[in-house]
Amino acid sequence: MKWFDRFLRGWRIRKALPHLAKAGRVLDVGCGDGTLLSRLAGDGFLGVGIDPRLTNPQDAPGVQSVRGNFPGDLPACEPFEAVAMLAVIEHVPEGTKPAWAAACHRLLADGGRVVLTVPSPRVDAILAVLRFFRLADGTALEEHHGFDPGKVTPLFESAGFRLHTHKTFQLGLNNLFVFTKNA
Repeated sequence: MKWFDRFLRGWRIRKALPHLAKAGRVLDVGCGDGTLLSRLAGDGFLGVGIDPRLTNPQDAPGVQSVRGNFPGDLPACEPFEAVAMLAVIEHVPEGTKPAWAAACHRLLADGGRVVLTVPSPRVDAILAVLRFFRLADGTALEEHHGFDPGKVTPLFESAGFRLHTHKTFQLGLNNLFVFTKNA
């Protein structure tokens, strides 16, 4: 991961943290090296990170890392208070997105939150240029498929969530969504 990738990841994490900070049980889907969960770790915290590309996860108290695919490889666990998916849903094949939203609903306690970041389709071209000049890795850019962030709200609302927050950041090139599970 190049410095620019780390910079963008850090920005996404800073946007998500206020919506996750009070959760004692967090699932991080597409956790990468576990940076988000290690920032949340502390007394009484339980975090589970799952990622098919998991390598060298950070060691943090109360954090379990799983190398595998969501939701099928996730071990049985108690309901979570929050699910994070930062720069993940655009990588999910179109036909599987409803199953992912339903799995989030099933894994969350009543009143729990899903916190997502989703880039604008314009980011694909920018990352391609940055990758060409070796300024960024643009991890799995070929999986983005020009995903439209406008599809996120209907996807999660159809699974039983209510939109709590939608904001843009990174000069309008990224979106933060926070959904609450209806009781």
